[in-house]
Amino acid sequence: MRILILALAALLAVSVLAPAPVSAVEPDEVLADPMLEARARDLSKDLRCLVCRNESIDESNAELARDLRLLLRERLAAGDSDRDAMAFIVDRYGEYVLLRPTASGANWLLWAAGPLMLLAALVIAVFYVRGRARAPKAAEQGLSAEEQERLRKILED
Repeated sequence: MRILILALAALLAVSVLAPAPVSAVEPDEVLADPMLEARARDLSKDLRCLVCRNESIDESNAELARDLRLLLRERLAAGDSDRDAMAFIVDRYGEYVLLRPTASGANWLLWAAGPLMLLAALVIAVFYVRGRARAPKAAEQGLSAEEQERLRKILED
């Protein structure tokens, strides 16, 4: 009996503490056709909630996310392909609505900026280190005759 209680307590603790998939889709949003609903869920995972930061509309409870979920389902129910439904939403809200923006057009600059800056920093670091290694050190140069004479005068005073 004691083992059964401990096992149930452990099961309860695991079920409470275990992360569960979060979905904000409400029952009145779900499409009657399971195939269309599956497509809607797949697509909504790639769309950003415009209110929340880096949260898909599938996970967000914001009103705008709900509106986007409903709009997506309307487009799919109207017969749009996945690509057409996504294009409609991107045309309407901009590419920011995509959690994974496309790497095309002006976005190439954004995609390439990080690696290019890293490469530039490495090149600058190499030239800086090489320049420091080649520069003669003051201790190795020694003092010129004029500097030695000036130092001697300072020390005598």
